[in-house]
Amino acid sequence: MMATLLARDRGKAEPGAARPGAGPRRRRSGEWYAYLFIGPSLFGVFAFLLLPVVIVFGLSFFDWELLSEPAFVGLDNYRRLAGDGEAWHSLLVTLLYVLLCVPLQTLLALGLALLLNQRAKGVKIYRALFVVPWMATPIVIGLVWNWVFDPRDGAINSALALVGITGPDWLSDPAWALPAIALVTVWQNTGYNMLFFLAGLQGIPRELHQAAATDGATPRQRFFRITLPLLNPTMFFVMVTNLIGAFQVFDTVFVMTDGGPSQSTEVLNFRIYGTAFREFDFGYASTLSMLLFLIILAVTLAQVRFFGRRTTYDVS
Repeated sequence: MMATLLARDRGKAEPGAARPGAGPRRRRSGEWYAYLFIGPSLFGVFAFLLLPVVIVFGLSFFDWELLSEPAFVGLDNYRRLAGDGEAWHSLLVTLLYVLLCVPLQTLLALGLALLLNQRAKGVKIYRALFVVPWMATPIVIGLVWNWVFDPRDGAINSALALVGITGPDWLSDPAWALPAIALVTVWQNTGYNMLFFLAGLQGIPRELHQAAATDGATPRQRFFRITLPLLNPTMFFVMVTNLIGAFQVFDTVFVMTDGGPSQSTEVLNFRIYGTAFREFDFGYASTLSMLLFLIILAVTLAQVRFFGRRTTYDVS
């Protein structure tokens, strides 16, 4: 009799107990809903990021002039790239542009963030004003700065003339054209980067600085031993996005100099555009695009490795 009752009890499910198999099915149902929500984003990544890279990689093995049938040429485009002095010149110009832009706008953005991370009257207005240049399109900014750099009536040379200095022909002088474009990029992006540094600064607990000050640490010591190490996640994001954006510059160059004078501002992205849509050599343009893609990938991976061991995300 007792054995029969025990067998019956085993067959009955407890009120709060889950039935066998209910847990995994419920988890699978939750995963289905998760994929449903992230599906549009995954589609965008695949359709607009991964698929174009695959297509461009495939086209780099063909000779294609858009109106004709693509002809498979194997590695000929890559052999051509190895001996193309103009392409390597464009890469050198791109590297110079990156070196002119990224360090300067990063340092200026950090300095602005430190200045505006104060509880002062009207500080929010200044924060907004510094972001305004980033909100304008590069084409509009390029047109405005074309006037600013005008050698006769431009604002810069007019201001220099007031103190007896004759300004250069900024955008027509090979020595000044690339620095002028870099200056425009720095002016546009500094305020935007400042927002990220400002958010990072406000995420650092004030108690850490107060404790260090109590122990006798100077402001310089607190900056280099507390602020900068805890800003590593922000610095990582800013550096990665700035470098990718600088390597891909096109709009500003197109509007302000069209790659001149004497190819002094012909960055690699502009060279790709000219090869594809002016020379209609889409196969070789795809090869140049793969070169730019691999350089950006290598630089990004190097930054991931550099910042990975120096970054902490827990300041509690």
